[in-house]
Amino acid sequence: MYTQKIMLALFLFIVLLTGCGLETKTLTEFYKNDLEDVTKIQVQDGGTGYSKITTDKKVIDEFLSEIKDVQFIPEENQEDRAGFLYSITLYEDEQMTFIFTENEVTDYYYYTEPGIYPIVDSFYKNLKVEEE
Repeated sequence: MYTQKIMLALFLFIVLLTGCGLETKTLTEFYKNDLEDVTKIQVQDGGTGYSKITTDKKVIDEFLSEIKDVQFIPEENQEDRAGFLYSITLYEDEQMTFIFTENEVTDYYYYTEPGIYPIVDSFYKNLKVEEE
């Protein structure tokens, strides 16, 4: 009888864990607001610590159009990691609304399909603003 209760509890625990699994999502699905409302983007280079910021709506819309449908696929290994290549922060007016890196969103790790790194790297390198 005791063994059956333990087995049942273990089974329910496994079912609950399976039900809480991460899903593949796009930036559009992660972002709670409308991406059309983003008025500023800050991209920080994790290697140098420098950032570039743009408020040019045309540049913002082009960049978001390139990354909005990228699939963020959960990594199997969710152990903590250190560092990032790029961090992207979205703003509406002066209010920060969302921050993510090329492999981390809302404290979970992902890989992307297609790879988001080349898109962000090109955006950062070609953005004609001073590094801060």
